[in-house]
Amino acid sequence: MASVSSLSGTSSVAFSGLSQLRVQQAQRNAEQADLAARALAQQAREAQRIALDAQENARSLSAQASQAETSAGQARLNLAEIRSGEQVQVQLSASVGKVSEALTVAPPATPVQSSPAPVVNTQGQLTGTVVNTTA
Repeated sequence: MASVSSLSGTSSVAFSGLSQLRVQQAQRNAEQADLAARALAQQAREAQRIALDAQENARSLSAQASQAETSAGQARLNLAEIRSGEQVQVQLSASVGKVSEALTVAPPATPVQSSPAPVVNTQGQLTGTVVNTTA
């Protein structure tokens, strides 16, 4: 019977060694899974940071777009004012031209030669006209 017990002891050692190998393999698997989980968690944090940066960038671009739309609206108003001013200037020039034409078309006035005024003497009588003798 001694031979049976020695076989049973050998199989017990083999079973113990196999069990130890399984434990070590399970431990390595657990450590690898832990490393993989940490790496994935780090990747998730990095992805969240990138997403937050992208959201902030989107907010900034949206604000810039709003300012650009406001500027474009103001530029359109300025353009409308300039065009309106040009129309007023054209109308004013046309009116000035019509007035100018009306003034140049009118016949020149003929000078009226008035007769010299009579001279009144000291007694209130009309005596004639004064003649310039300084020639």
